[in-house]
Amino acid sequence: MIARRPMLALLTFAAALAGALHAGTPTTPWNDARQLVLVTVADWNTDHGTLRTFTRGAHGWVAAGVAAPVTIGKTGAGWGLGLNAPQRGGPVKREGDNRSPAGVFRIGDTFGYAASTDTAMPYLALNATEYCVDVSGAAHYNRIVDANVVGADAVKGSTEPMRRDLHLNGDQRYRMGFVIEQNPQAKPLAGSCIFAHLWKSPTDSTAGCTAMMPSVMQSLLAWMRPEDKPIFVLLPQREYERLRKSWQLPAIAAADIAP
Repeated sequence: MIARRPMLALLTFAAALAGALHAGTPTTPWNDARQLVLVTVADWNTDHGTLRTFTRGAHGWVAAGVAAPVTIGKTGAGWGLGLNAPQRGGPVKREGDNRSPAGVFRIGDTFGYAASTDTAMPYLALNATEYCVDVSGAAHYNRIVDANVVGADAVKGSTEPMRRDLHLNGDQRYRMGFVIEQNPQAKPLAGSCIFAHLWKSPTDSTAGCTAMMPSVMQSLLAWMRPEDKPIFVLLPQREYERLRKSWQLPAIAAADIAP
């Protein structure tokens, strides 16, 4: 009898799990997400795509806004490190490869040049001494830090001053944005400082972020709620079709996934 108890417990667990799956209980690591910012692109090497937003309720995902164009990394996309399990096939995101990370990611802090903005999300009012450290192996790799707090040596070599307007001839791309939590464990060379931010123009791609027009960003910041655990998803069309059901993502007509 004693020897059978582990098997009995296993069978009981399996039956309960099967029942939960049959009942449609979410099983992804992003079960708790009720807001989704979705970007789809034509293929791994495309530098632009379409952004859509969804809310999740009792009956699944429902569209929450109008589709909008975005630009992504100048060399396309590559599998990043987020909430989803590692995937085979396709390029892998690496530091400096100019690819935007593909997968499912938590949305972190919002940020901007203004002292405050219209958002319920945590907001970081940027100052002239804040940097995102993109030096692999550095103590603060893949973190936004204030050089006045951590010391000038801690941000030495970083190419990501957050106040681009003050450091880079008035650049407005970080005037409004939010953190996409790619590589939150700061794995060396796996990619850093991935944001959603304003685009320079509709034809200018990025170094690995997702960029959009100011009105779209402003709407996203006002719409997102921390209690709804918003997630960011970026996928090429073929991967979206392959993973949509198992990742519990909304159905989108194939012709509408990417321009």
